[in-house]
Amino acid sequence: MFDTMRRHGTTLALFAALTTGLTAVVYTLTKPTISDQAARQQKALFDQVIPASVYDNAMQNECYLVTDPALGSAAPHRLYLARKGGEPVAAAVETTAPDGYSGAIQILVAADFHGKVYGTRVLEHHETPGLGDKIEVRISDWIKHFAQQTINGPDDRRWAVKKDGGMFDQFTGATITPRAVVNAVRRTTLYMETLPPRLASLPACGASDE
Repeated sequence: MFDTMRRHGTTLALFAALTTGLTAVVYTLTKPTISDQAARQQKALFDQVIPASVYDNAMQNECYLVTDPALGSAAPHRLYLARKGGEPVAAAVETTAPDGYSGAIQILVAADFHGKVYGTRVLEHHETPGLGDKIEVRISDWIKHFAQQTINGPDDRRWAVKKDGGMFDQFTGATITPRAVVNAVRRTTLYMETLPPRLASLPACGASDE
């Protein structure tokens, strides 16, 4: 019986080693393809929020970590710097609207350093289907209305939903979600105006953040 168990154990060990080795080989062979596909998807997202004419660098290669209450959480957020002729001209920042109806909403905001928004996209949310999910570009064009808007300081009353006296539409039966997004984009854009003096000292995204 012990010989049988030993043989079965040896067989299982060999099978496990073979499977592990095969998995490692497949991962090694597909890793460049996966990385390339991820880079393409990221570039496509950047193309949605910031015009190609604005910058001439590879933004995905200029990733930095920023931490500020204006970004909606205490966690570091990724910032991708846009340069034109080597000079910083804008950035795309992953920010958080912590006060969505069903929890935090993750957003990408692209803006220059003078209060001009180039574009925004929702990265992740848990809002109610049929109501709050209109913040998704695949469902409505509401999120596109931030493009080319300018904020004139923290007291700019236009940066609110119409129910609060601002210029952005709310959704029928769902005001909390658009209000949260508008406030997050406003806070993030104002924060980006403060960035230029600190750009040189921002920590780069590490391998674990890519």
